[in-house]
Amino acid sequence: MRTGEEMLQHIVEKSALDPDFRRQLVADPKYAISQELDITIPESMTIEVHESDMQTVHLALPPDPNITEEQLEAISAGLCCCW
Repeated sequence: MRTGEEMLQHIVEKSALDPDFRRQLVADPKYAISQELDITIPESMTIEVHESDMQTVHLALPPDPNITEEQLEAISAGLCCCW
């Protein structure tokens, strides 16, 4: 089983080498990632892909450590996939 960090690295590397995959990843990230990694992404999960350029930098913050009881239950049920 690969870690989230390994899966993210694979997706980023493939997007740098394969223009068709990159276009698909931007257009429909859930489909592209699930097909490439052979995983099922829950319907409740949203994935957004942002392309950086020389003028724009995207900063992704980790989830808020002060999670709700509902979020904790989702994590324990395996519904959270945080990279």
